[in-house]
Amino acid sequence: MRPNRTIALGVTLALAGWGAAAFAQEGESERRFLQQQRVVDEQLRSEKEAGAPLESLVDLQWGGWLEFYYFNYNDGVQKSRQVSRPSLGLWTRLRLDDGAHELFARMRLTYTYFKPGDEIDRQQDWLGPQFDQVWYQIDVGRAFRLTDPGDPLQLRARLGRQQVVFGTGYVLDLPMDAVLLDGRLGDLRAVGLFGRAVPSYPNIDRSAAVASHSDRLFYGVQLSYEGWQDHVPFVYGLFNNDRSETVGFLQRYSYDSAYLGGGLRGALAHNFNYWAEAALEFGRSFGDRGFLRQDPIEAFAWNVGVEKIFDLPLQPRLSAEYMFASGDGDRRFSPTNARGGNRPGTVDTGFSGFGFRDTGLAFAPTLSNLHVWRAGGALRPFEDVEVLRDFEVGTNWFLYWKNRQRAAISDPLADNFDGYVGWEMDYFLNWRLSSDLSWTLRWGSFFPGDAFSDRGTRHFLFTGVVWSF
Repeated sequence: MRPNRTIALGVTLALAGWGAAAFAQEGESERRFLQQQRVVDEQLRSEKEAGAPLESLVDLQWGGWLEFYYFNYNDGVQKSRQVSRPSLGLWTRLRLDDGAHELFARMRLTYTYFKPGDEIDRQQDWLGPQFDQVWYQIDVGRAFRLTDPGDPLQLRARLGRQQVVFGTGYVLDLPMDAVLLDGRLGDLRAVGLFGRAVPSYPNIDRSAAVASHSDRLFYGVQLSYEGWQDHVPFVYGLFNNDRSETVGFLQRYSYDSAYLGGGLRGALAHNFNYWAEAALEFGRSFGDRGFLRQDPIEAFAWNVGVEKIFDLPLQPRLSAEYMFASGDGDRRFSPTNARGGNRPGTVDTGFSGFGFRDTGLAFAPTLSNLHVWRAGGALRPFEDVEVLRDFEVGTNWFLYWKNRQRAAISDPLADNFDGYVGWEMDYFLNWRLSSDLSWTLRWGSFFPGDAFSDRGTRHFLFTGVVWSF
């Protein structure tokens, strides 16, 4: 090969790599903020469900909440971003015929305002009003007087927008427009799923061409045995059909995956709970600059955790968890995107799921090409003081390590071929001032490891109040 051709080829490859990295970094700040908001929303979900309990026997209910949250964080790209997020929620539930028919609807309206100059995409944005849940459920046997509550055969169908969780939620925990069939025969339970991802929900591929939408169909079935008092084993099969027809220059993006998983959840002793789940991933994905054919997916992941609640003064609780998701050595710029992702013509061993776990506030990585260890605890230090009885303080600590040292993780600023990603400490305060007013504070600091050239500490702070009515 002539020298000038060698130089030209090297420059071309360098520019291609720089372009992929730029695309990855462009979408990462938005993806991390979306993950951080998901962590916040999941941690505060119990507040919403306390105001609208999903198992109430009342025939007609309605209510809502007003909330305001303030965020201040460093995402590694900009040292400080300030965001305000007021939100309104309204819900109603109607139950007929002693629960044979049930209708539930919950609407949310959220306004996001970035301090000028701190915005990622838009400085201010309205989300909604939209229904984050609206569904109808029918107990088939009771509705048609075919079965009684004590009969061994039961069948329920739920249709509409709802949160769908398989197993412990490690592989699938996603809002969908779905049909769920929930059948029981004695102690054996089967759940069938036919659903579509909510189009406005963030896609796992944050490439610029597809980041704004998600067009996926999900099919699956889960079997669980509920005959043991303290342990529930489960297995499932799940299929994701990516119907996105987005095409870039010599690049397609669809990611069609299937998962075979199983696990166990329950209690090892009084107030000593545990969960464990493992999954194999198969399917086909388009690699970086892949246009004519997809590459096979062969990936895996698992998760195990425990939580102990002590019958002691101050109500202390401790928890520990280990999360793992396999990586791919060819994915040098992104563990989940097509652009900057798997090298075409090779097996894609990077795991990409649709589940959720708390992976930290400040770092908030996607579960791919990572080992994550978490340990935490909480207590109520003022349980004897009436006004502070529901005041809780707690912490979570995280340690992060790559599965493949030379492969990318979801943060493109991890630019060194090193396995040590870093560690994080999070702290929280929760205070229910009254039955309808609560306040929360969350603070996290991430300390980058040798995988980062920039070792500057990142912080994430948010605080807010919720008034339920």
